[in-house]
Amino acid sequence: MGTPSDLGADATRDISGGLKALLADVFALYLKTKNFHWHMSGPNFRDYHLMLDEQGEQIFAMTDAIAERARKLGGTTIRSISDIAGHQRLLDNNADYVEPQDMLAELHGDNKQLVAEMRRVHELCDEYRDIATASLIEVWIDETERRAWFLYESGRTTRL
Repeated sequence: MGTPSDLGADATRDISGGLKALLADVFALYLKTKNFHWHMSGPNFRDYHLMLDEQGEQIFAMTDAIAERARKLGGTTIRSISDIAGHQRLLDNNADYVEPQDMLAELHGDNKQLVAEMRRVHELCDEYRDIATASLIEVWIDETERRAWFLYESGRTTRL
């Protein structure tokens, strides 16, 4: 029957594989963002709590689009929590307590790493001329860079 797209078997394998790893990272980032949202404390609690809640919603909103794009290409996607753990590249944080500034810094770094991973998948899309997936990734890169910017600015302790 072949693949549901005209991109071919190699493109399906490579791009859907990249999307699967990207989806695992997005789920890992979502859970870490919510973890820090739930465990935030301190004088800026309200601002940080609300920002992380908003960011968590934005991150979670990407999951369905990533998975469905992989399926549209004829590939497979994440099937379980253990599947996420097996593909994610972002590190978990299981510490009992993390200082608020350290939470923001860690999430800033994770969002920057996610952008780098998105760029790698975008390069695959360019190689295979998959304009639709590349277009989606461009929007996600912009959103992720914005999250990283907000985290960076919120975590700064000095002014320019």
